[in-house]
Amino acid sequence: MYKKFFGLKENPFNVNPDPRYLFMTQNTQEALSCLTYGIQKRRGFILLSGEVGTGKTTLLNKLLSWLQRYRVATSFIFNPGLEPSQFFEYMLADFGLDSTSGQKSQMLWRLNKWLLERYRVGGTAVLIVDEAQNLSPEVLEEIRLLTNLETSTEKLLQIVLSGQPELEDKLSRPELRQLRQRITMRCKTLPLNFEETAKYVETRLAVAGADGQPIFSPEAIEAVFDYSRGIPRVINLLCEHGLISAFAQEQRPISVATIQEVAREFELDVIAPTPPPKTAEKNEELPLMEAFQTLAALMDKLRRPR
Repeated sequence: MYKKFFGLKENPFNVNPDPRYLFMTQNTQEALSCLTYGIQKRRGFILLSGEVGTGKTTLLNKLLSWLQRYRVATSFIFNPGLEPSQFFEYMLADFGLDSTSGQKSQMLWRLNKWLLERYRVGGTAVLIVDEAQNLSPEVLEEIRLLTNLETSTEKLLQIVLSGQPELEDKLSRPELRQLRQRITMRCKTLPLNFEETAKYVETRLAVAGADGQPIFSPEAIEAVFDYSRGIPRVINLLCEHGLISAFAQEQRPISVATIQEVAREFELDVIAPTPPPKTAEKNEELPLMEAFQTLAALMDKLRRPR
């Protein structure tokens, strides 16, 4: 409804993980390079971790686009509630293999045979598991056993586990130490700093068809950063509702007061207003606990009946 008013062709702050909207910061580029390098070099087991809302799923979708371009076989599992038998069935079906047999031994034999055939012709297969922090220890153990599918020199199946920091806590359990020891590469997503937040908003507006004329005032962008703590998912929410509210008031550019009003509506102002640093040195992590508290407050607000 606001697209015509702001000269946009589509919604710039949709929460769907559209790879076209992936904003490549230095951290994002490093994480994507980590993933692609690990897969190309057949390192076997790669861990991608980051706080909720920092763009892990969007990054995985970008990775999938890259893999499909090079005709790499992929299986993308995003349902962490699967039982071990269901996990194998889903994985085989997503690889395009027959998963009708309920016997795990038969499914593993079929998978191993297929992986060997792909390996002989120079092919690669990648299993990607999202929201892995919610996987049961039983399923995680089954995933570990998949790393036994190998030649004398290389792993046949490349595995990417993606999840929130709780996944790393889970992998620290004694019963999962063998899985933890097999992780060969660790990649991480971080919140944005101020400059990245401003560029993130500008880039998403441009992808959506903006003509380059200011839509958010500089003060509004500062407020978006302060309330979001640099978490892309919260940035999207503030900007989306800022567009809606400004459209109703026929306001352009969007003012800081409008963003403050949206923040109050979603109770983002209950977090102490002291903003994190507006710049970050290379590899410097922003205050993740504060970022997590911001998103937790938002998710609690969204769950309440309105």
